[in-house]
Amino acid sequence: MMSHRGVVKSSAALRADWWRFCKGLPGRHTVAEVFVEFTEPVLAEDGRDYLARACGAEDEKTGLWQGWIEFIPLPDGEPVRSRRETTQPNRQDLEYWATGLTPVYLEGALHRTLTPGVVVAAPPAPAPAFDSPAPEPPLPGGSSNSVLNPFSVYRKGEKLLRRQLAAFSTWHLVNIIRAHDLSEQDAQSLDALSDAELVELIVAAVRAQAESPASR
Repeated sequence: MMSHRGVVKSSAALRADWWRFCKGLPGRHTVAEVFVEFTEPVLAEDGRDYLARACGAEDEKTGLWQGWIEFIPLPDGEPVRSRRETTQPNRQDLEYWATGLTPVYLEGALHRTLTPGVVVAAPPAPAPAFDSPAPEPPLPGGSSNSVLNPFSVYRKGEKLLRRQLAAFSTWHLVNIIRAHDLSEQDAQSLDALSDAELVELIVAAVRAQAESPASR
C-alpha cells in the first residue's frame, strides 16, 4: 500500500496507524492483535505440531499491554492460548517482546498451555491443643521454702523489698505469700491477682506484722 508520499509502509507501520486511529475513537474497545506469526511449527510432547503466534492487547483498566501466545493445531483443531506471558508499558515494547521470542520459549509456553499447573491450597495452620501454658507445679505439702524472706528484706527498707519483689514471676510471688502465711486466700484466688496486686499484698502483710506489738 502506498502512502500519500508514495512510500510503501510496512505491515507493522500500518497496524500502528490503525491502532492510533482506533484509539482516538469515542467509546472504543480494546482490539487484540497478532504481532508475530511464527512459520516454524512448535512440537508438543504428544508429537503434534502447532502454529504459534504472539498476540497482545491493551488493558483498558490499567493502560498496560498484555501479551500471550496462541497455538493453532496442525492441520486443524481448536486453538489454545497461554496465560499472560508479559506485561509491557506500551504497544511498541510489546511488539519488541513478540519479535524476540525463541523456539525454546515457544516450546515452554506450549507445554505450560497444554499442561497448566495445579494450584495446591496451603494446608491450614495447626491449632494449639491448649489456650495457655501449663500451670506452675503445686507447692508440696501446701508450703515451700520461698526464694525470698520478705521480713528480712523489709528490715532493710520497704523500697528494697518492692524492688526485689518486682523481679519475681507470679508463681514466685504466690510462693512467698503461702510460704510465710501472708494471706488466707487460696492458691487459685492468688493466681487470679496481678503481679502488682501480689506485691502490694506482700508488702502490706509484712508491714502489718512488722509494726504489730507482738513483733516488738
